[in-house]
Amino acid sequence: MSRQDHIARLKQAAKERILILDGSWGVMIQRQGLTEADFRGERFKDHDGQLRGNNDLLCVTRPDIIAGLHDAYFEAGADISESNTFSATTIAQADYGLQSAVWDINYEGARLAREAADRWTARTPDKPRFAAGSMGPLNVMLSMSSDVNDPGARKVTFDQVYEAYREQAAALHAGGVHLFLVETITDTLNCKAAIKAILDLQDEGAEPLPIWISGTITDRSGRTLSGQTVEAFWNSVRHAKPFAIGLNCALGAELMRPHIAELSRIADTLVAAFPNAGLPNAMGQYDEQPHETACMLEEWAEAGIVNILGGCCGTTPDHIRHVAQAAAGKPPRQLPERPTAMRLAGLEAFELA
Repeated sequence: MSRQDHIARLKQAAKERILILDGSWGVMIQRQGLTEADFRGERFKDHDGQLRGNNDLLCVTRPDIIAGLHDAYFEAGADISESNTFSATTIAQADYGLQSAVWDINYEGARLAREAADRWTARTPDKPRFAAGSMGPLNVMLSMSSDVNDPGARKVTFDQVYEAYREQAAALHAGGVHLFLVETITDTLNCKAAIKAILDLQDEGAEPLPIWISGTITDRSGRTLSGQTVEAFWNSVRHAKPFAIGLNCALGAELMRPHIAELSRIADTLVAAFPNAGLPNAMGQYDEQPHETACMLEEWAEAGIVNILGGCCGTTPDHIRHVAQAAAGKPPRQLPERPTAMRLAGLEAFELA
């Protein structure tokens, strides 16, 4: 089956049911009890500096673990699994001195996700599985100063962020992902650089792939870290005509719900949500149990406000299994019809009919 045929099946499946994304990668990798040697492997055994904790590197040094986690999430009922490439950009990998390994990390991460998706599709042809290329946030921001004494200070330029995402997108595309997932967005300008990188790649002849954009509301204010409301964020990225728009991370399902409901009201595309397993406790751990997460997300499904559900920090294959069971048989959200208007965004949304 060609990639475009697979994408057509993804879009058809989204019309028929609520799709399920996988859960947290960080929590599952931490449970492996890996050593510095696992992260280094043979290729990086003499690399300067500590590599333990660089989870994306495991796509190259411990592909068996990454393949196993894809299988665990697909077995739990996920329709879509992300590549293990959340921080696989030259900017993020500079913390480890691994800029030169970025292409290989992304390519191998995409390949492992795609092979797992193809393997599970072959097992269950009536339930195709899909690989999403994860493009996470950066440790620098274009919208906010890096120096409290200089509002105009930035550690990077737009072009540098664009080039970092461009290399990641190209490698994920070459590795075979079915769609791009630009996720955990705290800075909309960083997101715009990622979007431009993907669209330019396609304009220059690469096979077009769907784009899924997922922002992060950082606290009870209902805004991203760069200060936008949910509606302003949507207005800022709508030009990309994404396959899906949504929110993930930061808040658990209880606190995320009103913001997902708002997206459901305004977005003329699929709405996706993959919240954390509640809020972290004093030790940074997540206590929300699978049935608790599933109970809240089941209400979202019954209310008709979502098309895609999954999990972020603290969620496991067991969480995803419960969510998949809770969403089964419930119809996906129907896209709203909104009147034609000029819709703009700064920190707040602006609409002129």
